[in-house]
This record gives sequence, C-alpha cells and structure tokens, in this order.
Amino acid sequence: MRVAVLSLIEAAGAETGALRGYLPIGGRSLLRHQIGLALSLGARRIIVMAEAISGELVALQHFAESGGAQFHVVATARALVPLLAPEDDVIVLGDGLLAMPDTLRELIEAGPVVLTLPVETALPLGFERIDINHAFAAAMRFPGRIAAGLADLPPEWNAQSALLRLAVQGRVAQRNVPAALLDDGRWGILRDEDEAHLAERRWLRLHTRFAGAGDATPGERAAIALVDRFGPAMLHAGTRPALVGIAAGVLGLLGGGAGWLGNFAIGFVLIGLAWLVERIASLLGQVERDSLLASGIARRGVALFHLLIDAGLITLAGWRSTLPDVPSVPTGAGFFAPLLLVGGARLAVLVLPQRQWARWISDRLAIAVLLMGASVFLPFDAAIGVAVIALFGACLFTLQFGTIPTETGPTAGAAPNLQLTTRQ
Repeated sequence: MRVAVLSLIEAAGAETGALRGYLPIGGRSLLRHQIGLALSLGARRIIVMAEAISGELVALQHFAESGGAQFHVVATARALVPLLAPEDDVIVLGDGLLAMPDTLRELIEAGPVVLTLPVETALPLGFERIDINHAFAAAMRFPGRIAAGLADLPPEWNAQSALLRLAVQGRVAQRNVPAALLDDGRWGILRDEDEAHLAERRWLRLHTRFAGAGDATPGERAAIALVDRFGPAMLHAGTRPALVGIAAGVLGLLGGGAGWLGNFAIGFVLIGLAWLVERIASLLGQVERDSLLASGIARRGVALFHLLIDAGLITLAGWRSTLPDVPSVPTGAGFFAPLLLVGGARLAVLVLPQRQWARWISDRLAIAVLLMGASVFLPFDAAIGVAVIALFGACLFTLQFGTIPTETGPTAGAAPNLQLTTRQ
C-alpha cells in the first residue's frame, strides 16, 4: 500500500496559533494541496502529524476519504509505527512544502529517494540540513520497513526529521532537485503569510500558460493578465470558476438585450466581454485542475458557450444590417455576410492551424470590438462584406502560395492544443 505522511506541526512565522499547513494558496490551504498530491500519487492511506484536530482538518479528512484514502491524525512519531507496514511504499512531504504536481510526480516516481538541495541555497529558504553539503528538499520516498526504527526514538522527536534520519541511515538514494525549480516557484517551503502571498502569484502564473507562449490571442492575453492580477483575490473570496461562468452567461444575455433594443455597439461589446469572462473562468478552472484542487474533468459546455457567442454576434450583426430596408432584398439577407465572417474565422483555424493570424481572427473579443467599430464609424454592411472578402482571400492566398510551417516529432500535423498547460 502506498502511504503519505504529511505534517501540520510547524508554526507560520511568529503568529501564535498559525500553522504552515493552513497557509492559503489559491483559496485552499497548503495541506489541502498536499493531500491532492498524495491522492494523485496513489496514496491509499494519508497520515497527518498534528497536535490537535480542527474543523478544517475534519473537512480535509472528508475530502481524502472521498478520494478513496484512509485518513489518520497522529500526534507522536511512535504512533506512526503501527500505521506503516514493512511492505508499504511511504511518501513523506515536508511541512509547508508547495510543489508543482507534475514536477513532484516526476521526481518521486523514479523510485525510493531522498530529494536534496545544495545546503548553501536551501538553508536560508527554510529547508532542513542533512549533512555538510546537502539539505532535505522536503520530499522523500522509502519502504515502510525503515519506519520501524521510530519505536526506538524518544517520543519528543519530530516525526519527519526522525524519518529523514532513518532514511539516510537506511542508505536510501539521494537525488538533487534542480535549483531552477526554486527560482521559478515550482518548489518551495512557505514559512509565513508574506512568503505565501509572494509564492501564490508565482504559482498562479505557472498555471496560466497557454500551450505555446506565442500562440495566445489578444483576448486570451487579456484573460491571462486579469487572472494574474485578480485571480488570488477571487480564489480567496471563494469565487469558483462555475460562478464566473454564470457571470459570462449573464453578460451575453445583456448583450443580446442591448442589441434587441437597438444599442448595437453596446451589445457587441457586452458579448465580447462575455467571451472574455468565460476565458477567465476556463483559466481558473484549469488552475484548480492542474493544482489537483478540483476534479480532473474539464467544465462542460465551453464549446456550446462559444457557439452561442458566435450566434449572438451573427444575430446582432443581422439586426444592425440595413439591407432589409432595401427594396427587393429578401428577408434575412442581413445575416448572410456576418455568418460568413464568423464561420470563416472558425474555418481559418481548422485549415491553417499553424498560422498565428488565423488564431487571432478567431478571437471573439477582437471580432466583437471590430463589429462595434464598424457599427459606429463605418458603413456597416459594406465593412462586413470587405472583411469577408479579405478573410477568404487571405486563406486562399496562404493555401495557394504560402509555406505552411511544419513540425517534427510525434505531434507533427496535430491541431494546436488550446488547453491550458503548466510550464515544463
């Protein structure tokens, strides 16, 4: 059985009663992050070293048990002994450790190991010394038989420090954690609220990356910037991605209502903002999934929402058209050019996935702003017609005369992955 040993002992700074494990990152405690890590690594038993049981610890117990793991709270190192069988595969995460899940998984799954850092770099950051050259990187994995030595130690010993000494004496292999992980925030020990606030922003930026840094459209970049700026406050306030998604839907309805009342420019802007808010909701949802704070199942309905956004833009543009006022023009003719424009923008991404400009013209915020500008400053129907001709002309020219960038490797020829990804 794989067993995870976590800790809720160390104080968070000088503040009385505050514990490192309860420091908030993204609206969830550090201990909650670590329990998510343990479950993702396949731990079927989670043991938390704690001196007292709190309401939050009980809530974390329910979460762990809902993930299929047994949950135990023990106060002393000796109490660990009956919970760790010799054949168990034990993973220990240090008090206050915040690590990116994919990074930790790569280092831990290689086999029994004590992860280390250079002592001159690690000690000022709060890591524990092992010897003259190495510090403990706050994560290790070893066979359960090593923990049997806890029964021979004084009860006042810190359990994780004792397990570290036993693992070193048991000649568990040591492996260095790349120092670059400390520099960019993928690995660290958080000791107080100030360090937690600084680490939180770096942690959020690590998660808010689109696949291919140069591929993000202006609207996507705006969503990333807003999440980087306001994401921590939103998550601490308990604003979940689903609630932000509802706000996007409300904005879309307001945009449709404004267009129905004849305020087309406002309607276009509101629908564009609805798409932007939905992108923010998707980013927040991806952050929670990548950090193992929420289900790995992506939010459903995003593709349908984008179709509704497109339908809203086409509808408002059709209402804005003056073609129905021209004699002998059939009913509904005003919707034809907007349908070609929005549909062509979708088609361009599928036909020319490696072209940056093709992705840019699929940015619904950009399309909404352009439609708003055409509605206010230009002959609307003529502007839409010219835009359609320019779009299809650019696609045909690129397909006929352009050189499509090629990729090598196993992903060659694949459509671009628009999902959010963590930085490797």
